[in-house]
Amino acid sequence: MKDTVGLVTQEDKEFYKKNGYWVSPVLFDEQEIEEMRKAHDRIWSFDYDGDGYPLEEWRPTNNPNMLRKIDNSWWINDVVRKTVTNPVIGRIAAALMDSTEARLWYDQVIYKPGTGTGKKDALSPGNVGWHQDYIYWQCTNTDNLITAWIALQDTDLTNGCMCIVPGSHKWGLLEGSDAFFNRDLEAVKARIAEESGKEWKEVPILLKAGQVSFHHALTIHGSGQNYSEHPRLSIVAHLMPHGTAYQNRGHNVDNIRLLGPRPKEGQRFDNHYFPVVYSEESQS
Repeated sequence: MKDTVGLVTQEDKEFYKKNGYWVSPVLFDEQEIEEMRKAHDRIWSFDYDGDGYPLEEWRPTNNPNMLRKIDNSWWINDVVRKTVTNPVIGRIAAALMDSTEARLWYDQVIYKPGTGTGKKDALSPGNVGWHQDYIYWQCTNTDNLITAWIALQDTDLTNGCMCIVPGSHKWGLLEGSDAFFNRDLEAVKARIAEESGKEWKEVPILLKAGQVSFHHALTIHGSGQNYSEHPRLSIVAHLMPHGTAYQNRGHNVDNIRLLGPRPKEGQRFDNHYFPVVYSEESQS
């Protein structure tokens, strides 16, 4: 992986602050990308490192023609673990969050199937509905979390790249954004646009293999059909700033179980289930 000392400039931070996303240069080399692609194959074949299991899985009959997503795969795959805890990713995330530290919240390995046809399917099985990540993370006391999305192949509109609504991280939390698994992108768009009352403008995030896009936890994003014959593969690291703690808003995710059987208000997500990816203190 390339070093990033001085990579994130003040101009980059201002762009992120204004638009709610930022795209890195290519960070991973061909060998690293191939290792991550092989990690995908092993995970979908239930070939795990060690004897544990991921916290949560979503694999309908493990069908390669459907969208597949698995959370906390860093527990069961050494390559994913190395990738999502890489301090370069953490350093960038910390800079964009204006934090002295970046901890891993959790990871995702996502497989978007290819349809192998140029025919548009409005309800393609690989569609990811428009959503805000924070709609699922309200058990944290801040919305200043960030997602690092790593492309394992050149990714554009032909194979279902992510699309972002710039500036939408300033719209607040929208109840209509709970739509990750809703394949009807147009219906979700109409619902969110009506709730927000804002002008909708989406931008495709075009990435070369090994590039990483970073977006704010409130930034609205989704992705459409993969028209190619090959699956679109990605590894995703969700990261949180220093001091992130539990807040009971009645909308919790499985990760709160990692705080113990009875999490308490204000309890920090700072145990070994949420490893430090980067810290200024460790660099001094």
